[in-house]
Amino acid sequence: MKKIFLALILTTISCLKFNSDIPSMPFINPTGNEKYLSMESDYIFDQNILHEFQLIIPEISYKMINDDPTKEEYIEGALIFEGDTISPVGIRYKGSVGAFVGCTSGKNPFEPSGRKICKKLSMKVKIDWNGRKNKFYSLDKLQFHSQNNDPSQLHERLGYWFFRSMGVAAPRSVHARLVINGELSGLYALTEQIDENFIRQNFDDTSGNLYKEVWPLTHKGIPSPKNSIIKALKTNKGINTNIDIFQSFAKTMSEASSSQAKEVITSFMDLEKIMSYIAVDRAIRNDDGVFHWYEFGQGASNHNYYWYEEPSKRKIHLIPWDLDNAFENLSSINEVTFIPDDFGEITNNCDSFPYGEFGFWQRSASCDAIINAWSAFDNEYVEKKKKLLNDHLDKAFLMVDEWKNQIESATIEANKADINSLSPNKWLRHVDILKSQLYLIKLDLSRSIED
Repeated sequence: MKKIFLALILTTISCLKFNSDIPSMPFINPTGNEKYLSMESDYIFDQNILHEFQLIIPEISYKMINDDPTKEEYIEGALIFEGDTISPVGIRYKGSVGAFVGCTSGKNPFEPSGRKICKKLSMKVKIDWNGRKNKFYSLDKLQFHSQNNDPSQLHERLGYWFFRSMGVAAPRSVHARLVINGELSGLYALTEQIDENFIRQNFDDTSGNLYKEVWPLTHKGIPSPKNSIIKALKTNKGINTNIDIFQSFAKTMSEASSSQAKEVITSFMDLEKIMSYIAVDRAIRNDDGVFHWYEFGQGASNHNYYWYEEPSKRKIHLIPWDLDNAFENLSSINEVTFIPDDFGEITNNCDSFPYGEFGFWQRSASCDAIINAWSAFDNEYVEKKKKLLNDHLDKAFLMVDEWKNQIESATIEANKADINSLSPNKWLRHVDILKSQLYLIKLDLSRSIED
């Protein structure tokens, strides 16, 4: 029945007459009985279920985005999930430079370009396309992450699990099979979009501002300019948005002496949560996040994070993002992401320095006044490392085994569908490597706590 229904959808699309070069999809009005209208997102992110999602994309549109995926242009398609069809939805490829490395035909890996040459690329499905009001299991967007840089296929899911287990607001992440136009695309990480729906899941006060990748202070230690803060808004967008909490934190921090800095942190941040964030981030070597200050000639800066501010509490919260490179620097060195400093250390007197075979420049994170102030909470940091070690490390091994069993058949199936995709043997080898990295985390935490 499912194959017959899919064939009917494809036939309908192929028979449509389009008025432009980019096809439009038929609008399917929900009857009101669809499960996606009444059920919550907990079903989508149920850790015990490997869901399958189907996308229907007109061939001309599919060719267009495959010819240049780095444009990240939306096209229209349909989403089918457990017998329910949503049409139209917006669909595009997504990702920064790392997401496209080795997957486009262009010759410069640092400026991806050209046609798609990998079976999988990360994709975003926009449910609230063209003003659609109906949510999909209380969600407006779905994000399918390719995991092309993670042969274990577990970095995102495990990393976010650690953060959430320690009480940090972080995206939910599971695995999913993705089928495009009737053909298996592969196994993806389905990771929660950080947006208004995420805020409702994690905070009591949902009226605040959400910012993406703007640090309160510039590399010079002065407050970030207003236009940069406004540009980073993901909720309450507009030039007249009240950004007083964020600006006040930045201004107070920039003017604080080293003895005052800790008080500023406790005033504007939830100390329990930020110490938990740091304990997890440093334990899993999330070296492509807030602690890696890349230097490309315009002043050192970091990325892969969000901020959310709660107006009623006047607190700001740091949210992790993009964990596909986490864990790897525990047992080997990624020349691009590796951070040589321990938490709180400063190299080269806060001048940028080159590192690794490629000589990429970076600056020590603790040269930033905020991060430097965090490192002064020694006792609190040790307590969070103890909690991570005693309450969650052993369970992490069990979760890895559970998830490995859950996705094994899908990994084998994806390789059969495309011989160039991740081989089961390579995958299993990297799952074992991840387990060894967990042992290294356990050993490192034990030693650091004893010290």
